[in-house]
Amino acid sequence: MLASLRFGMRHREDRRVSPQERLSRDEGVSRLVIVRDLLLFQLKLFLDGLIDVTLAPLAIAAAAVEIFFGGKRRGRFFYWILRLGERADLWLNLYGASQRADTDGLFGGSRAGSDTLLGEIEDLVRGGDEPRRLRKRR
Repeated sequence: MLASLRFGMRHREDRRVSPQERLSRDEGVSRLVIVRDLLLFQLKLFLDGLIDVTLAPLAIAAAAVEIFFGGKRRGRFFYWILRLGERADLWLNLYGASQRADTDGLFGGSRAGSDTLLGEIEDLVRGGDEPRRLRKRR
């Protein structure tokens, strides 16, 4: 019973520790994880730029058409493009996982299978939240 109490206390303490504090306490992140996360970040930056370059002229064209020929439903296409951009930003989640990154890098800060690019990639690569090497040991 004493051991379970100690485990429960340690478990509660770990939940209060930020991922950055866990990184500084642990041995850090492996080189392979950093390389993987760098490639993922570059992919996300590329996609973000592609989305921006695509949506900017579309928004200008839609606004111009709406201003001059909008009629009684003026703004419908322009705001549809803005909603499309917002959905793309939520899906891309450029910096979101970095706030929760741990010794498993960005995958440690995301949920496999979530509605984000990183969640979809993690689910595709790993098939779940835990690295395959850890799942095999259990």
